[in-house]
Amino acid sequence: MDSIIGHTGPVHIGRQALYDAQGRVAAYELLFRDGPHAHEATVRNSAATSRVIVEAFTAFGIEELVGDRPCFINLTREFLVGDLPLPFPPGRVGLELLAGLEIDDELVAAAAALTGQGHRLAIDGYTGDPDTARLLPHVHYVKVDMLAGDRHAIARIVDQCRRIPRIRLIAQRIETPELLELAIRHDFQLYQGHALSRPHLVTTQALNPTRLARVRLLTELAAEDVDLDRAVAAIERDPALAVRILRGVNAAANGLKQPVSSIFQAVVLLGIPQVRQWATLMMVADLADGDESRLTDAVVRARMCQTVAERRGAGPGPTAFMVGLLSALGDLMGGPVGALTGQLPLTEEVAEAVVHGHGDLGDVLRDVRAYQRGEPVPRSCGPAGGDLHGELLAALSWTNASLAEPEPAA
Repeated sequence: MDSIIGHTGPVHIGRQALYDAQGRVAAYELLFRDGPHAHEATVRNSAATSRVIVEAFTAFGIEELVGDRPCFINLTREFLVGDLPLPFPPGRVGLELLAGLEIDDELVAAAAALTGQGHRLAIDGYTGDPDTARLLPHVHYVKVDMLAGDRHAIARIVDQCRRIPRIRLIAQRIETPELLELAIRHDFQLYQGHALSRPHLVTTQALNPTRLARVRLLTELAAEDVDLDRAVAAIERDPALAVRILRGVNAAANGLKQPVSSIFQAVVLLGIPQVRQWATLMMVADLADGDESRLTDAVVRARMCQTVAERRGAGPGPTAFMVGLLSALGDLMGGPVGALTGQLPLTEEVAEAVVHGHGDLGDVLRDVRAYQRGEPVPRSCGPAGGDLHGELLAALSWTNASLAEPEPAA
């Protein structure tokens, strides 16, 4: 059985640098890692790829991982042929075709289509075999495994690829100084391997949505006529899902810079198709479940902020909901809340309320947090003063009713 909400916990991504001929870091490859002591990928399937995409964009933030450099993500056949979505537009993320894929007409056509859309494709572990060579006209990078062939074979591969001017050659699996010297002699554009640097494990704390929340959201988004209010409500019921959607808006690859003040606005900016794609990948990634009670408290705080703000006329209800939600997430993640809000596309009013307690919404948040801790609330808070018992009961009722909805039928 799924727990109702989700949990906080560490997430990990492997990051290995690619260097240019001058020894500068030119790009990164992002790799699946399933634990803090994993030195290599234990699986290389669609679930692993989904985890890398979801975590890179919505747990870390792509700029946090790679700065202004491009990066490569390994893709399985399902992503290439469109069975699973790519929720980011063409740009800084290169699509690396895993070695060992079956090369057939469907895959070649898919590679051509992705290149036509503006994506940059890379072939992993190219050995010069005729089947994989069918992809050469449709890719921008070819990774040559320096351990897979003798010097003559590598020379033949380099000559073959250089006949297509746009292809940039990457020497991979450079494990010894001798292989590095050989790659330099062949004038590769990029260099990758343990002789230069090993993959580095990057870890952050993240909130994981539950399967139930994702199923509900996907059900809402699958309708022919999407009810935006219901879709937003499905996101609001799960704090982890909400923060991932917000980070999806803020992903640099989406090119969206406008700050938002509510989840509704974030969904509108991101667009239903991309929200659907992110939710689908979260389902495929099958993230873990966990601490129900603490995250339920987060939803209660958000709902109380909404109802108190509406009663006092302190600001729009959806904006107050977000203020309460983000403050609770900051508590759950155990670090300064500014580290969370700094990664999200928030309006100044929301950020100031959450981080510094400024403004009318900051007053609402302070009072709600005090009430939840059992501390006295000032009586100068408008009608009914500091008595928030009614708001607490209403928020508990709303949260319990929301989370008790039956899981949609398959």
